[in-house]
Amino acid sequence: MHPLDFVSDYRSRLAAALEAIPLERVAEAALWLREARDGGRQIFVCGNGGSAATASHFVCDVLKGCSYGRTERFRILALHDNLPTLTAYSNDVSYECVFVEPLKNFARPGDVLIAISGSGNSPNVLRAVEWANANGLKTIGLTGRDGGRLGALAQLEIRVPDPHMGRIEDGHMFVCHMLAYYFMETEGAGQGC
Repeated sequence: MHPLDFVSDYRSRLAAALEAIPLERVAEAALWLREARDGGRQIFVCGNGGSAATASHFVCDVLKGCSYGRTERFRILALHDNLPTLTAYSNDVSYECVFVEPLKNFARPGDVLIAISGSGNSPNVLRAVEWANANGLKTIGLTGRDGGRLGALAQLEIRVPDPHMGRIEDGHMFVCHMLAYYFMETEGAGQGC
């Protein structure tokens, strides 16, 4: 296949995947995030591999873009960004507990957990969502394909219904940008430092 044919096909398939994202659920997620911010709640985000990169990117956008120069600021962090803690739990206990154990330290009822998993079956993500559901957090799952186990566990699932991991991850970044830029572009910025 010629590269031009491949990239043209990829773009067409991505456009279809993005079109299938349930916008009413993205809007509901935005309301949950606003409620968390306004109530001084913590927002946690987690994922593995490309999903971890998406989570960190989203946290950066929200920490700076949605908070800088504003009176109302988001309290948000990616659970995988503390590498020493992640590797200590992975080495000494198990990789399955790398997200749930920090949640036990910091999360409180009413906080929000955003779990990102293209397959929807990452054990460490599932463990975190199970704990969050049992302890009064609101849970949002960004999934792909058929949603996997995460789709059924999350209180609010936003699925990119495509079999291709690249397009799923593209869709997750699209959702994260819709959420972040909603706050950046619809709420006026104040003065910075």
